[in-house]
Amino acid sequence: MRIAVGGFQHETNTFAPTKADYAAFEQADSWPALQRGEGLLSAFQGMNVPVAGFIDAASPGNTLLPLVWCSATPSAHVTEDAFERVMAMMLEELKAAGSVDAVYLDLHGAMVTEHFDDGEGEILARVRKVIGKDVPLVASLDLHANVTERMVAQADALIAYRTYPHVDMAEMGARAAEHLFHLVKSGTPQAKAMRRLDYLIPLTAQCTLIEPAAHLYGLVAEEEGRVTGNGRVSSVSFTTGFPPVDIPECGPVIVAYAETEAAAAEAAQRIADAAREAEPDFREKLWSARDAVAHAIRHSSPGKGPIVLADTQDNPGAGGNGDTIGILAELIAQDAQNACLAVLFDPESAARAAEAGEGATVTLALGAKTGGAPEERPLEGEFEVMRVTNGEFLATGPFYGGSRMSLGTTVRLRKNGVQVVVASRKGQCADKEMIRHTGLDPRELGILVVKSSVHFRADFGPMSSEVLVVESPGPNTADLAKLPFTRLRKGLRITPMGDGFGG
Repeated sequence: MRIAVGGFQHETNTFAPTKADYAAFEQADSWPALQRGEGLLSAFQGMNVPVAGFIDAASPGNTLLPLVWCSATPSAHVTEDAFERVMAMMLEELKAAGSVDAVYLDLHGAMVTEHFDDGEGEILARVRKVIGKDVPLVASLDLHANVTERMVAQADALIAYRTYPHVDMAEMGARAAEHLFHLVKSGTPQAKAMRRLDYLIPLTAQCTLIEPAAHLYGLVAEEEGRVTGNGRVSSVSFTTGFPPVDIPECGPVIVAYAETEAAAAEAAQRIADAAREAEPDFREKLWSARDAVAHAIRHSSPGKGPIVLADTQDNPGAGGNGDTIGILAELIAQDAQNACLAVLFDPESAARAAEAGEGATVTLALGAKTGGAPEERPLEGEFEVMRVTNGEFLATGPFYGGSRMSLGTTVRLRKNGVQVVVASRKGQCADKEMIRHTGLDPRELGILVVKSSVHFRADFGPMSSEVLVVESPGPNTADLAKLPFTRLRKGLRITPMGDGFGG
Protein backbone atom coordinates (compact mmCIF):
# COMPACT_ATOMS: atom_id res chain seq x y z
CA MET A 1 0.00 0.00 0.00
CA ARG A 2 0.98 3.63 -0.55
CA ILE A 3 0.19 5.41 2.71
CA ALA A 4 0.63 9.16 3.28
CA VAL A 5 1.79 10.00 6.82
CA GLY A 6 1.65 13.37 8.58
CA GLY A 7 0.75 15.18 11.76
CA PHE A 8 -0.18 18.59 13.15
CA GLN A 9 -0.42 18.72 16.94
CA HIS A 10 -1.61 21.48 19.23
CA GLU A 11 -3.61 21.52 22.46
CA THR A 12 -5.26 24.93 22.73
CA ASN A 13 -6.22 26.66 25.98
CA THR A 14 -8.28 29.61 24.81
CA PHE A 15 -7.70 31.36 28.16
CA ALA A 16 -3.88 31.12 27.99
CA PRO A 17 -1.73 34.26 27.58
CA THR A 18 0.47 33.26 24.61
CA LYS A 19 -0.48 32.11 21.10
CA ALA A 20 1.31 29.48 19.01
CA ASP A 21 2.99 31.14 16.04
CA TYR A 22 4.87 29.40 13.24
CA ALA A 23 8.16 29.59 15.15
CA ALA A 24 6.59 27.57 17.97
CA PHE A 25 6.09 24.66 15.55
CA GLU A 26 9.59 24.97 14.08
CA GLN A 27 11.25 24.68 17.50
CA ALA A 28 12.25 21.37 19.05
CA ASP A 29 11.23 21.03 22.69
CA SER A 30 9.87 17.84 24.25
CA TRP A 31 9.34 16.49 20.73
CA PRO A 32 11.25 16.98 17.45
CA ALA A 33 11.04 20.20 15.48
CA LEU A 34 8.90 20.46 12.35
CA GLN A 35 9.60 17.58 9.98
CA ARG A 36 8.95 17.65 6.23
CA GLY A 37 9.75 14.96 3.71
CA GLU A 38 11.92 11.87 4.23
CA GLY A 39 13.30 12.99 7.60
CA LEU A 40 9.86 12.48 9.09
CA LEU A 41 10.17 8.71 8.75
CA SER A 42 13.29 8.51 10.94
CA ALA A 43 12.94 11.43 13.38
CA PHE A 44 10.71 9.60 15.89
CA GLN A 45 12.46 6.26 16.20
CA GLY A 46 12.07 4.83 19.71
CA MET A 47 9.84 7.65 20.94
CA ASN A 48 6.48 7.38 22.68
CA VAL A 49 4.69 9.35 19.96
CA PRO A 50 1.71 8.15 17.87
CA VAL A 51 3.44 8.68 14.54
CA ALA A 52 6.37 6.51 15.74
CA GLY A 53 4.02 3.64 16.54
CA PHE A 54 2.26 4.02 13.22
CA ILE A 55 5.49 4.05 11.22
CA ASP A 56 6.80 0.95 12.99
CA ALA A 57 3.56 -0.94 12.35
CA ALA A 58 3.01 0.25 8.78
CA SER A 59 6.53 0.17 7.32
CA PRO A 60 6.85 -3.58 6.59
CA GLY A 61 5.53 -4.28 3.12
CA ASN A 62 4.18 -0.77 2.49
CA THR A 63 5.42 2.48 0.99
CA LEU A 64 5.12 5.38 3.41
CA LEU A 65 4.87 8.82 1.85
CA PRO A 66 5.92 11.50 4.37
CA LEU A 67 4.01 14.77 4.47
CA VAL A 68 4.60 17.20 7.38
CA TRP A 69 4.64 16.60 11.14
CA CYS A 70 4.87 19.34 13.75
CA SER A 71 3.79 20.20 17.27
CA ALA A 72 3.95 23.19 19.57
CA THR A 73 3.75 23.49 23.34
CA PRO A 74 0.13 23.93 24.47
CA SER A 75 -0.86 27.58 24.53
CA ALA A 76 -3.59 29.92 23.36
CA HIS A 77 -4.83 29.87 19.76
CA VAL A 78 -2.71 28.77 16.82
CA THR A 79 -2.16 31.86 14.71
CA GLU A 80 -3.80 31.99 11.29
CA ASP A 81 -0.36 32.40 9.71
CA ALA A 82 1.01 29.27 11.40
CA PHE A 83 -2.01 27.14 10.53
CA GLU A 84 -2.10 28.18 6.89
CA ARG A 85 1.66 27.75 6.39
CA VAL A 86 1.68 24.24 7.84
CA MET A 87 -1.42 23.21 5.90
CA ALA A 88 0.01 24.59 2.67
CA MET A 89 3.09 22.39 3.13
CA MET A 90 1.04 19.34 4.07
CA LEU A 91 -1.27 19.61 1.07
CA GLU A 92 1.62 20.36 -1.29
CA GLU A 93 3.33 17.14 -0.21
CA LEU A 94 0.08 15.19 -0.42
CA LYS A 95 -0.62 16.34 -3.97
CA ALA A 96 2.98 15.60 -4.99
CA ALA A 97 2.65 12.06 -3.62
CA GLY A 98 0.13 11.24 -6.34
CA SER A 99 -2.25 8.32 -5.89
CA VAL A 100 -2.42 6.97 -2.31
CA ASP A 101 -4.26 4.02 -0.80
CA ALA A 102 -4.76 5.69 2.59
CA VAL A 103 -3.77 8.64 4.77
CA TYR A 104 -2.76 8.63 8.45
CA LEU A 105 -2.59 11.83 10.52
CA ASP A 106 -1.18 12.24 14.02
CA LEU A 107 -3.48 14.90 15.49
CA HIS A 108 -4.36 16.14 18.96
CA GLY A 109 -8.06 16.96 18.74
CA ALA A 110 -8.21 20.18 20.77
CA MET A 111 -6.74 22.72 18.34
CA VAL A 112 -8.39 26.13 18.09
CA THR A 113 -6.96 28.65 15.65
CA GLU A 114 -7.45 32.38 15.27
CA HIS A 115 -9.89 31.69 12.44
CA PHE A 116 -11.34 28.21 13.19
CA ASP A 117 -12.92 26.79 16.36
CA ASP A 118 -12.28 23.28 15.07
CA GLY A 119 -8.69 23.06 13.86
CA GLU A 120 -8.68 19.30 13.34
CA GLY A 121 -12.02 19.37 11.55
CA GLU A 122 -10.51 21.84 9.09
CA ILE A 123 -7.33 19.76 8.67
CA LEU A 124 -9.31 16.59 7.95
CA ALA A 125 -11.68 18.40 5.57
CA ARG A 126 -8.83 19.85 3.53
CA VAL A 127 -7.06 16.50 3.28
CA ARG A 128 -10.35 14.81 2.37
CA LYS A 129 -10.88 17.32 -0.45
CA VAL A 130 -7.55 16.27 -1.98
CA ILE A 131 -7.91 12.49 -1.64
CA GLY A 132 -11.63 12.16 -2.31
CA LYS A 133 -14.33 10.30 -0.43
CA ASP A 134 -13.13 6.73 -1.12
CA VAL A 135 -9.56 6.82 0.25
CA PRO A 136 -9.46 5.83 3.94
CA LEU A 137 -8.44 8.69 6.25
CA VAL A 138 -7.46 7.63 9.78
CA ALA A 139 -6.24 9.85 12.62
CA SER A 140 -4.97 9.20 16.13
CA LEU A 141 -6.15 11.62 18.82
CA ASP A 142 -5.13 12.67 22.29
CA LEU A 143 -7.27 11.50 25.21
CA HIS A 144 -8.04 15.22 25.81
CA ALA A 145 -9.48 15.80 22.34
CA ASN A 146 -12.65 17.89 22.05
CA VAL A 147 -14.05 15.73 19.27
CA THR A 148 -16.42 17.54 16.89
CA GLU A 149 -19.11 16.26 14.57
CA ARG A 150 -17.07 17.49 11.61
CA MET A 151 -14.05 15.44 12.71
CA VAL A 152 -16.15 12.28 12.92
CA ALA A 153 -17.76 13.00 9.56
CA GLN A 154 -14.48 13.65 7.70
CA ALA A 155 -12.42 10.76 9.11
CA ASP A 156 -12.99 7.05 8.53
CA ALA A 157 -11.61 6.34 11.99
CA LEU A 158 -10.47 8.35 15.03
CA ILE A 159 -8.33 6.33 17.47
CA ALA A 160 -7.68 8.00 20.86
CA TYR A 161 -5.21 7.28 23.66
CA ARG A 162 -6.50 5.39 26.71
CA THR A 163 -4.01 6.46 29.34
CA TYR A 164 -3.38 9.69 31.21
CA PRO A 165 -0.41 10.00 31.75
CA HIS A 166 -0.17 9.22 28.05
CA VAL A 167 2.10 6.18 28.15
CA ASP A 168 0.30 4.51 25.23
CA MET A 169 0.77 7.11 22.47
CA ALA A 170 2.97 4.92 20.26
CA GLU A 171 0.67 1.98 20.96
CA MET A 172 -2.34 3.95 19.70
CA GLY A 173 -0.42 4.89 16.56
CA ALA A 174 0.07 1.18 15.92
CA ARG A 175 -3.60 0.55 16.63
CA ALA A 176 -4.49 3.23 14.08
CA ALA A 177 -2.34 1.37 11.54
CA GLU A 178 -4.23 -1.87 12.19
CA HIS A 179 -7.55 -0.13 11.70
CA LEU A 180 -6.30 1.51 8.50
CA PHE A 181 -5.15 -1.86 7.10
CA HIS A 182 -8.59 -3.31 7.77
CA LEU A 183 -10.33 -0.43 6.01
CA VAL A 184 -8.14 -0.70 2.92
CA LYS A 185 -8.39 -4.48 2.65
CA SER A 186 -12.13 -4.65 3.26
CA GLY A 187 -12.90 -1.78 0.94
CA THR A 188 -15.93 -1.04 3.12
CA PRO A 189 -16.25 1.92 5.50
CA GLN A 190 -17.09 1.12 9.12
CA ALA A 191 -20.35 2.29 10.66
CA LYS A 192 -19.79 4.95 13.31
CA ALA A 193 -21.59 6.34 16.36
CA MET A 194 -20.88 9.37 18.54
CA ARG A 195 -22.19 10.24 22.02
CA ARG A 196 -21.54 13.43 24.02
CA LEU A 197 -21.49 13.79 27.78
CA ASP A 198 -23.21 16.82 29.27
CA TYR A 199 -20.53 17.79 31.81
CA LEU A 200 -16.89 18.86 31.71
CA ILE A 201 -14.27 16.80 33.54
CA PRO A 202 -11.49 18.67 35.39
CA LEU A 203 -8.10 17.89 33.88
CA THR A 204 -6.52 16.38 36.99
CA ALA A 205 -9.61 14.21 37.60
CA GLN A 206 -9.14 12.60 34.16
CA CYS A 207 -6.11 10.59 35.34
CA THR A 208 -6.55 6.94 34.34
CA LEU A 209 -4.44 5.72 37.26
CA ILE A 210 -7.23 6.66 39.66
CA GLU A 211 -11.00 6.25 39.78
CA PRO A 212 -13.39 6.69 38.12
CA ALA A 213 -11.38 6.96 34.89
CA ALA A 214 -9.51 3.69 35.57
CA HIS A 215 -12.80 1.77 35.60
CA LEU A 216 -14.24 3.56 32.57
CA TYR A 217 -11.22 2.87 30.39
CA GLY A 218 -11.37 -0.75 31.45
CA LEU A 219 -14.89 -0.83 30.02
CA VAL A 220 -13.65 0.81 26.80
CA ALA A 221 -11.07 -1.97 26.37
CA GLU A 222 -13.70 -4.64 27.03
CA GLU A 223 -16.10 -3.11 24.51
CA GLU A 224 -13.60 -3.08 21.66
CA GLY A 225 -13.67 -6.34 19.72
CA ARG A 226 -16.93 -7.46 21.31
CA VAL A 227 -19.24 -9.39 19.01
CA THR A 228 -22.89 -8.47 19.47
CA GLY A 229 -26.07 -9.65 17.83
CA ASN A 230 -25.70 -6.63 15.57
CA GLY A 231 -22.09 -7.29 14.53
CA ARG A 232 -18.51 -6.87 15.71
CA VAL A 233 -17.29 -3.67 17.42
CA SER A 234 -13.91 -2.77 15.93
CA SER A 235 -12.91 0.36 17.88
CA VAL A 236 -14.10 2.50 20.80
CA SER A 237 -12.56 5.78 21.93
CA PHE A 238 -13.48 7.86 24.98
CA THR A 239 -11.98 11.35 24.86
CA THR A 240 -12.43 13.10 28.20
CA GLY A 241 -11.94 16.49 26.56
CA PHE A 242 -9.70 19.49 27.17
CA PRO A 243 -11.89 21.74 29.33
CA PRO A 244 -10.25 25.22 29.16
CA VAL A 245 -11.57 25.74 25.64
CA ASP A 246 -14.40 28.20 25.09
CA ILE A 247 -16.13 26.63 22.07
CA PRO A 248 -19.58 25.00 21.77
CA GLU A 249 -18.22 21.48 21.14
CA CYS A 250 -15.92 21.39 24.18
CA GLY A 251 -16.22 18.30 26.36
CA PRO A 252 -16.11 14.50 26.59
CA VAL A 253 -17.13 12.31 23.64
CA ILE A 254 -17.39 8.59 22.90
CA VAL A 255 -16.84 7.42 19.30
CA ALA A 256 -17.39 3.79 18.26
CA TYR A 257 -16.85 1.95 14.97
CA ALA A 258 -18.44 -1.37 14.09
CA GLU A 259 -19.78 -3.57 11.30
CA THR A 260 -23.25 -2.05 11.64
CA GLU A 261 -24.71 1.21 12.89
CA ALA A 262 -26.63 -0.68 15.56
CA ALA A 263 -23.46 -2.28 16.97
CA ALA A 264 -21.58 1.04 16.96
CA ALA A 265 -24.48 2.81 18.66
CA GLU A 266 -24.77 0.10 21.31
CA ALA A 267 -21.06 0.29 22.16
CA ALA A 268 -20.98 4.09 22.34
CA GLN A 269 -24.10 4.15 24.50
CA ARG A 270 -22.71 1.61 26.97
CA ILE A 271 -19.68 3.82 27.69
CA ALA A 272 -21.76 7.00 27.75
CA ASP A 273 -24.15 5.50 30.30
CA ALA A 274 -21.26 4.39 32.53
CA ALA A 275 -19.60 7.80 32.29
CA ARG A 276 -22.83 9.57 33.22
CA GLU A 277 -23.20 7.33 36.25
CA ALA A 278 -19.61 8.16 37.26
CA GLU A 279 -20.13 11.94 37.14
CA PRO A 280 -20.13 12.51 40.94
CA ASP A 281 -16.81 10.67 41.26
CA PHE A 282 -15.01 13.12 38.97
CA ARG A 283 -15.15 15.88 41.59
CA GLU A 284 -11.70 16.60 43.05
CA LYS A 285 -9.94 18.18 46.03
CA LEU A 286 -7.78 21.23 45.36
CA TRP A 287 -5.24 22.55 47.89
CA SER A 288 -4.19 26.16 48.37
CA ALA A 289 -0.46 26.78 48.06
CA ARG A 290 -0.22 27.74 51.72
CA ASP A 291 -2.02 24.63 53.00
CA ALA A 292 -0.23 22.27 50.61
CA VAL A 293 3.23 23.51 51.61
CA ALA A 294 2.34 23.42 55.32
CA HIS A 295 1.01 19.86 54.96
CA ALA A 296 4.10 18.74 53.05
CA ILE A 297 6.46 20.24 55.65
CA ARG A 298 4.62 18.46 58.47
CA HIS A 299 4.38 15.07 56.79
CA SER A 300 7.53 14.66 54.69
CA SER A 301 10.27 12.50 56.16
CA PRO A 302 13.54 10.94 54.96
CA GLY A 303 13.26 7.65 53.13
CA LYS A 304 9.51 7.87 52.41
CA GLY A 305 9.81 9.51 49.03
CA PRO A 306 8.86 13.10 48.28
CA ILE A 307 5.42 14.60 48.74
CA VAL A 308 4.64 15.86 45.24
CA LEU A 309 2.74 19.11 44.76
CA ALA A 310 1.23 19.42 41.28
CA ASP A 311 1.29 23.08 40.17
CA THR A 312 -1.49 22.28 37.74
CA GLN A 313 -2.61 25.82 36.92
CA ASP A 314 0.82 26.68 35.46
CA ASN A 315 1.24 23.42 33.56
CA PRO A 316 3.08 24.10 30.25
CA GLY A 317 1.28 21.04 28.92
CA ALA A 318 -2.06 22.81 29.27
CA GLY A 319 -1.36 26.40 28.20
CA GLY A 320 0.68 27.65 31.15
CA ASN A 321 4.07 29.25 30.58
CA GLY A 322 5.71 27.53 33.54
CA ASP A 323 6.84 30.75 35.22
CA THR A 324 4.43 31.49 38.06
CA ILE A 325 6.02 31.62 41.51
CA GLY A 326 3.13 31.15 43.95
CA ILE A 327 4.22 27.78 45.37
CA LEU A 328 7.92 28.69 45.22
CA ALA A 329 7.25 31.80 47.30
CA GLU A 330 5.34 29.70 49.85
CA LEU A 331 8.18 27.18 50.12
CA ILE A 332 10.62 29.97 50.92
CA ALA A 333 8.24 31.83 53.22
CA GLN A 334 7.52 28.69 55.24
CA ASP A 335 11.24 27.77 55.35
CA ALA A 336 10.75 24.40 53.66
CA GLN A 337 13.77 22.09 53.69
CA ASN A 338 14.94 19.57 51.10
CA ALA A 339 12.42 20.98 48.61
CA CYS A 340 12.66 21.59 44.87
CA LEU A 341 10.47 23.13 42.15
CA ALA A 342 10.83 22.09 38.50
CA VAL A 343 10.78 23.39 35.84
CA LEU A 344 10.56 27.20 36.00
CA PHE A 345 10.66 28.95 32.61
CA ASP A 346 12.82 32.09 32.85
CA PRO A 347 15.42 32.51 30.07
CA GLU A 348 16.66 35.81 31.48
CA SER A 349 17.40 34.42 34.94
CA ALA A 350 18.90 31.22 33.51
CA ALA A 351 21.29 33.27 31.37
CA ARG A 352 22.35 35.51 34.26
CA ALA A 353 22.93 32.57 36.58
CA ALA A 354 24.89 30.68 33.92
CA GLU A 355 27.07 33.71 33.30
CA ALA A 356 27.76 34.02 37.03
CA GLY A 357 28.77 30.35 37.10
CA GLU A 358 28.47 27.44 39.48
CA GLY A 359 29.12 28.37 43.10
CA ALA A 360 28.28 32.03 42.58
CA THR A 361 25.55 33.90 44.41
CA VAL A 362 23.40 35.99 42.09
CA THR A 363 20.58 38.45 42.70
CA LEU A 364 17.58 37.60 40.51
CA ALA A 365 14.00 38.59 39.88
CA LEU A 366 12.77 35.05 39.30
CA GLY A 367 9.72 34.08 37.24
CA ALA A 368 6.39 35.87 36.72
CA LYS A 369 7.48 37.54 33.49
CA THR A 370 4.98 36.27 30.89
CA GLY A 371 1.68 37.37 32.40
CA GLY A 372 0.39 33.90 33.17
CA ALA A 373 -0.59 35.16 36.64
CA PRO A 374 -1.11 38.95 36.33
CA GLU A 375 -1.37 39.32 40.11
CA GLU A 376 2.16 38.01 40.65
CA ARG A 377 5.47 39.83 40.60
CA PRO A 378 8.90 38.21 40.15
CA LEU A 379 10.43 36.65 43.27
CA GLU A 380 13.43 38.82 44.08
CA GLY A 381 16.35 37.61 46.14
CA GLU A 382 19.79 36.06 46.23
CA PHE A 383 20.22 32.54 44.88
CA GLU A 384 23.22 30.23 44.88
CA VAL A 385 24.02 28.70 41.48
CA MET A 386 24.33 24.96 42.10
CA ARG A 387 24.60 23.66 38.52
CA VAL A 388 24.65 24.98 34.95
CA THR A 389 23.72 22.73 31.99
CA ASN A 390 22.87 23.11 28.31
CA GLY A 391 19.45 21.52 28.92
CA GLU A 392 20.13 18.64 26.52
CA PHE A 393 19.38 15.13 27.76
CA LEU A 394 17.61 11.88 26.91
CA ALA A 395 14.30 11.37 28.69
CA THR A 396 13.90 7.96 30.31
CA GLY A 397 10.41 7.93 31.86
CA PRO A 398 7.25 6.26 30.52
CA PHE A 399 5.80 9.49 29.07
CA TYR A 400 8.73 11.29 27.39
CA GLY A 401 10.92 8.16 27.19
CA GLY A 402 13.23 8.09 24.16
CA SER A 403 12.83 11.80 23.45
CA ARG A 404 15.92 13.98 23.20
CA MET A 405 14.83 16.98 25.24
CA SER A 406 16.05 20.53 24.68
CA LEU A 407 15.38 22.99 27.52
CA GLY A 408 18.11 25.43 26.49
CA THR A 409 20.46 26.87 29.11
CA THR A 410 19.26 25.36 32.39
CA VAL A 411 20.40 26.08 35.95
CA ARG A 412 19.66 24.71 39.38
CA LEU A 413 19.46 27.41 42.04
CA ARG A 414 19.19 27.24 45.82
CA LYS A 415 17.82 29.59 48.43
CA ASN A 416 18.10 28.19 51.94
CA GLY A 417 16.42 24.75 51.88
CA VAL A 418 14.62 25.33 48.58
CA GLN A 419 16.02 24.56 45.13
CA VAL A 420 14.56 25.41 41.73
CA VAL A 421 15.38 24.17 38.22
CA VAL A 422 15.21 27.12 35.82
CA ALA A 423 15.15 26.57 32.03
CA SER A 424 15.26 28.71 28.91
CA ARG A 425 12.50 26.76 27.17
CA LYS A 426 9.12 25.70 28.46
CA GLY A 427 8.64 22.08 29.39
CA GLN A 428 6.14 20.14 31.48
CA CYS A 429 7.97 18.42 34.32
CA ALA A 430 7.05 14.80 33.60
CA ASP A 431 10.42 13.03 33.55
CA LYS A 432 13.01 12.55 36.32
CA GLU A 433 15.81 13.51 33.92
CA MET A 434 14.49 17.07 33.80
CA ILE A 435 15.79 17.34 37.37
CA ARG A 436 18.44 14.61 37.45
CA HIS A 437 20.44 16.07 34.56
CA THR A 438 21.20 19.02 36.88
CA GLY A 439 22.82 16.68 39.40
CA LEU A 440 19.90 16.34 41.82
CA ASP A 441 18.15 13.02 42.47
CA PRO A 442 14.41 13.76 42.92
CA ARG A 443 13.94 10.53 44.88
CA GLU A 444 15.93 11.99 47.76
CA LEU A 445 13.77 15.11 48.13
CA GLY A 446 11.24 15.66 50.89
CA ILE A 447 9.03 17.99 48.82
CA LEU A 448 8.86 18.18 45.04
CA VAL A 449 6.79 20.75 43.14
CA VAL A 450 6.17 19.91 39.48
CA LYS A 451 4.66 22.17 36.87
CA SER A 452 2.36 19.47 35.54
CA SER A 453 -1.19 18.26 36.01
CA VAL A 454 -1.07 14.48 35.60
CA HIS A 455 1.71 13.37 33.23
CA PHE A 456 4.23 13.58 36.08
CA ARG A 457 2.52 10.60 37.74
CA ALA A 458 3.98 8.18 35.19
CA ASP A 459 7.57 8.79 36.32
CA PHE A 460 7.26 10.53 39.70
CA GLY A 461 4.17 8.76 41.04
CA PRO A 462 5.85 5.44 41.95
CA MET A 463 8.50 7.21 44.05
CA SER A 464 6.17 9.68 45.80
CA SER A 465 4.70 9.26 49.26
CA GLU A 466 1.71 11.51 48.51
CA VAL A 467 0.38 13.71 45.70
CA LEU A 468 -1.45 17.02 46.27
CA VAL A 469 -3.10 18.99 43.46
CA VAL A 470 -2.50 22.68 44.16
CA GLU A 471 -4.57 25.66 43.07
CA SER A 472 -1.88 28.31 42.70
CA PRO A 473 -2.07 31.21 40.18
CA GLY A 474 -1.78 30.28 36.51
CA PRO A 475 -3.80 30.21 33.28
CA ASN A 476 -4.82 26.52 33.40
CA THR A 477 -7.67 27.13 35.84
CA ALA A 478 -8.31 23.96 37.83
CA ASP A 479 -11.74 24.97 39.14
CA LEU A 480 -13.60 25.20 35.86
CA ALA A 481 -16.41 27.21 37.47
CA LYS A 482 -13.94 30.13 37.70
CA LEU A 483 -13.33 30.32 33.94
CA PRO A 484 -15.15 33.12 32.07
CA PHE A 485 -16.84 30.90 29.50
CA THR A 486 -19.11 32.68 27.01
CA ARG A 487 -19.57 30.21 24.13
CA LEU A 488 -20.23 26.75 25.57
CA ARG A 489 -23.41 25.01 24.48
CA LYS A 490 -26.38 25.72 26.71
CA GLY A 491 -26.93 23.25 29.53
CA LEU A 492 -23.38 21.84 29.61
CA ARG A 493 -22.37 21.44 33.27
CA ILE A 494 -19.07 23.27 33.76
CA THR A 495 -18.14 21.07 36.72
CA PRO A 496 -19.33 17.55 37.59
CA MET A 497 -22.77 17.80 39.26
CA GLY A 498 -22.59 21.60 38.84
CA ASP A 499 -24.90 24.09 37.19
CA GLY A 500 -25.56 24.04 33.47
CA PHE A 501 -24.03 26.76 31.29
CA GLY A 502 -26.43 29.49 30.21
CA GLY A 503 -28.93 29.03 33.05
